Amino acid sequence: MYDPTRLAALVAVAEAGSITRAAARLGYTAPALSQQLAKLEREAGAPLLVRHHRGARLTAAGELLAGRARRVLDEMEQARHELAGLAGLSGGRLRVGTFTTAGIHLLPPVLSAFRRAHPDVELAVTDYEPPDGVAAVAAGEVDLALSHAYEPAAAATTPPPGVVSEPLLVEELVLITAVGQVLADGSGRLPVTELAGRPLISSAPTHPPRRGVESALAEAGALPAVVCESPGYALVCALVSAGIGMAVVPEMVAAMSPTPLSVRRLEPAAFRRTISVVHRGDRTSAAAATLRALLRSGFGRAAASP
Repeated sequence: MYDPTRLAALVAVAEAGSITRAAARLGYTAPALSQQLAKLEREAGAPLLVRHHRGARLTAAGELLAGRARRVLDEMEQARHELAGLAGLSGGRLRVGTFTTAGIHLLPPVLSAFRRAHPDVELAVTDYEPPDGVAAVAAGEVDLALSHAYEPAAAATTPPPGVVSEPLLVEELVLITAVGQVLADGSGRLPVTELAGRPLISSAPTHPPRRGVESALAEAGALPAVVCESPGYALVCALVSAGIGMAVVPEMVAAMSPTPLSVRRLEPAAFRRTISVVHRGDRTSAAAATLRALLRSGFGRAAASP
């Protein structure tokens, strides 16, 4: 019998196109995920992956097994939902905290799936700019919250006692410029030092999650020419699209911007944002545990789409 964890690893690689990206999504190191995949290949008795310089692709055997694996994992997810219903998800209230990007682009389909499965549970959604959602979970104001952390980080932070932060999705930070600008040319990674002396739009440089990134950009000579005092990215994207400057934003923000932009990856690829679900561990309610399972599934699919 195949191990569901290894099947999930194969599906993640199929969707991400890379062992490294799949490992980041699942919260593993790349070597640890490779080990799981090697065990799955031994169980299957056939090669499942072909590694190449841009990542990895599935063999015919891998595609066949991944298709079956998706069905198995979906059935297991459905079983979790039904068992949660037996555990008492026939009423009550679920309080969810989120930040703007996730609240607009990622959370609605997950909450919609939860509502279809558990229509009697009352939902309440509150907007928290990270790291305020972590404090809200610790204080019992919400049952769970979506939060994020940037790398490079100004300082390592640990959740309060009794609070667990579970990574859901890791995305690179990318450079966005107006369409047709000089730095938009080329498909390769752009050295971050090339941003020195360019008009950079900074998104709330005093905001705690962005301080480390802003400091690293400053060390490379990329100093802000325009400062937005709000951490919201919609305004940043609009200003960039208008040609007022360029900005370094999460990949998801760039992909889902309603205004036209050019996107370029940076070198080194050390600028990242991790989106996590924050909860109270073993003290989490059945409703919150069910939503966490949906988040893990939904965010995994969202990671492949941008």
